[in-house]
Amino acid sequence: MRRILAILGSALFLVLAPGTVAGLVPYWISRWRFEPGPIAWLPLRVLGALLIALGALVLLDSFARFALKGLGTPAPVFPTRHLVVSGLYRYVRNPMYVAVVAAILGQGFLFGNVRLLVYGAAVWLAFHVFVLAYEEPTLRNSFGAEYEAFCASVPRWIPRLTPWQPS
Repeated sequence: MRRILAILGSALFLVLAPGTVAGLVPYWISRWRFEPGPIAWLPLRVLGALLIALGALVLLDSFARFALKGLGTPAPVFPTRHLVVSGLYRYVRNPMYVAVVAAILGQGFLFGNVRLLVYGAAVWLAFHVFVLAYEEPTLRNSFGAEYEAFCASVPRWIPRLTPWQPS
């Protein structure tokens, strides 16, 4: 029963949180219109499309891991029972936040919209403050030494080149 609730809760949270931050708000800012200008260069547009696609894939993988491995959701109201340290979490501690920012920046590059790039930077700063002020202390309290080992081995924002192997 918990797994079903975790899947449904994760799906709902995926639509509400990243769907709003990386989808709805960028649409409000840009109307998803291609703009001319200094960043409207074809290679940047291609990079933008790749960032959006990778961001979406990483989000889906991470949300699935929270539901299936952690038996919970990314939402603080229904947290995981187990620390999730598999998949992309072996490379970076916050793949969901990295994916959301990648998707936002990708839209900025794809549409040639500087306001989206600024918004992406602001979202990253908000995530960083949230992670430092709330998420990391909460996870330390919940998972103790297991989380400490994870933090010591896996970087917060810039992925490792090789996967971490928990003992």
